[in-house]
Amino acid sequence: MHFQSIENGLSLDDYDRIIGRIHDGALETEHLSEALEELRGLFQANYVTLILRIPGVEDVGLMLVAGDLEGSGKVTYFRYLHGDTPFSNMPADRVFTVDDVMSFQEWENCAYYRDYSKLNDVYHVMGADISTADSGVLRFRITRGQSQPAFTESDKALCSRLVPHLRRSLHVHNLLGRSASLGNLYAEAVNRLSVATLVLDETGSVLQLNDVARELLGHTDGLKLVGSRLEASYPSDNRELHKLIRDAVESKDASQPRETREALSIARPSGEVSLGVVVEPIPGAEWAEGRGQPAVMVYIRDAVGKSQVDNRVAKELFNFTPAETMLALQLANGLSLEEAAENLGIMRNTARAHLRAIFSKTGVRRQAELVRVMLNSVVTLGRGNVTPLGSRTAVIAQPQLRSLQSR
Repeated sequence: MHFQSIENGLSLDDYDRIIGRIHDGALETEHLSEALEELRGLFQANYVTLILRIPGVEDVGLMLVAGDLEGSGKVTYFRYLHGDTPFSNMPADRVFTVDDVMSFQEWENCAYYRDYSKLNDVYHVMGADISTADSGVLRFRITRGQSQPAFTESDKALCSRLVPHLRRSLHVHNLLGRSASLGNLYAEAVNRLSVATLVLDETGSVLQLNDVARELLGHTDGLKLVGSRLEASYPSDNRELHKLIRDAVESKDASQPRETREALSIARPSGEVSLGVVVEPIPGAEWAEGRGQPAVMVYIRDAVGKSQVDNRVAKELFNFTPAETMLALQLANGLSLEEAAENLGIMRNTARAHLRAIFSKTGVRRQAELVRVMLNSVVTLGRGNVTPLGSRTAVIAQPQLRSLQSR
């Protein structure tokens, strides 16, 4: 790498630091903002901008901006006259400046400069349209005010060195963001299905658990947390549980797949129906060693736990009224019509009228059929107003897996 031609005297240590900041930006938007701020100092710019999404109907773009501007450092919408900018169709991944596109006299006379850039003291512009594999083109701009010097060929050469690093960082950032979004969606669906999930390390210590698991373990009825370890109430169940976890850990590291037990029934001191537990290994990178690595996923289902139904989805699926939804959910949770009417505080005749309407809308004729239809439908998977039943809290406020320490 030859830095002799770079006029701003950038040292190898400075270059390493800046590249490190850029790649750290793949992990967090805050780090990406810090990288832009680092570049602003490097190029003595008033603004460094990543235009993440161009305007649709309105002249606003989704941007990340470093500079003395309200909203700087956060991904937010700023005014962006995309239809007027002379830099809208530049060759991908090629660094350009104003004088590569037009003369400065033409720049000063164009509508984009008069209506937007001049108001923000954006006179000298250097940038590149960075192509990414999955997110199209992201626009990268570095600007200086009119009183500052124009960007030099050395500035363009240095910027050209940095663009590939920015491209890789933004690509990884997008991949991680998409993976996190999908993970949260799956975790939210599992929560709404009232499945408790726990992530354990190779020693059986709990690393993460969802809200359903936190609530279930809080009842200490069959399973509980002792420190950070998952324990069963009865010694025989506890031995079987930890053998199941050890077998899952060993099968994860085995060179050949082996048949191991996956499920276990956990007795409950309360006398309620036993908890169902499924344990499976978490595949991991072969080079990820050391303690504290996610090794095992534990799923727990409470067969007598109360279901939850999204009123909006029930209405859209079956055209239920709110009162019919409440009754249908009570019946799906195993109550008789008389018990459901008492729980809801309505007359039996009213409950019967609701039940007739429910049967008509679902096309079933017996309560057992209704229970099957409700439990096998998607009414628990909606994101709208969820109707909880019983004394347990059924609404899950934060669906994602959370650290054991976040209480």
